[in-house]
Amino acid sequence: MSDILTHVEDGIMTLTFNRLARKNSITTAMYTALADAIEQAQVNDRIRVVVIQGDESIFSAGNDLGDFLNQPPAGEDAPVFRFLRNIATFPKPLVAAVCGPAVGIGTTLLFHCDLVYAGDNAAFSMPFVNLGLCAEGASSLLAPQMFGYHRAAEALLLGDAFYAEAALEVGLVNKVLPPSETNAYAAQVARKLAAKPISSLVETKRLMKKGQQTEVLKVMADEGAIFGRMLREPAAKEAFAAFMQKRQPDFSRL
Repeated sequence: MSDILTHVEDGIMTLTFNRLARKNSITTAMYTALADAIEQAQVNDRIRVVVIQGDESIFSAGNDLGDFLNQPPAGEDAPVFRFLRNIATFPKPLVAAVCGPAVGIGTTLLFHCDLVYAGDNAAFSMPFVNLGLCAEGASSLLAPQMFGYHRAAEALLLGDAFYAEAALEVGLVNKVLPPSETNAYAAQVARKLAAKPISSLVETKRLMKKGQQTEVLKVMADEGAIFGRMLREPAAKEAFAAFMQKRQPDFSRL
């Protein structure tokens, strides 16, 4: 069975992380599948809304670090960056349902969704600094805009987790629900959107985003270039080695 389930019905494409044995950690192949699906949804007139969801126990643990180290992103056309650009520029409504941990890109992808619904067990984190890396997905721009600088600094510099009610307070999510109801509620909202005139949805979204889309893509490219460089530097190598060896990293000499 695929690690990304794709289901299309009644004008709604639902993309489901389906790798529970590995905490829905995302591989290069999964990024390719996600990027391809978003591109298909953009050009297919029958698809009016896209929903991204995980399991009620976990959304995504972020990158699969083993796969990530074996196939690090190389350049702007790497599958992970293609996926991020695709969701950043997707013209139709994009809805997310998030339960349990949403780590790294599991959180940053949400900045590009139009509506986000969270289970009360959701835990968001962007621990890039802890891995010797930098922010990605334009989160260095969008997190301060949404959260305010100091809360964004907590999330991005400290890498501290924050939970569903805090995410609701800062505007990252629209509503908090019991985990068993979250995916179904997002599907209900998607059906409501799919019943509306698509031209009105697309134009309204375009007008809301047009003031900063160019900047988002520029920041995303800048982050990607820095991320790629830092991935080859000693701090990241120490962080990944420590993770694989199940020990605390030692950055004292770096």
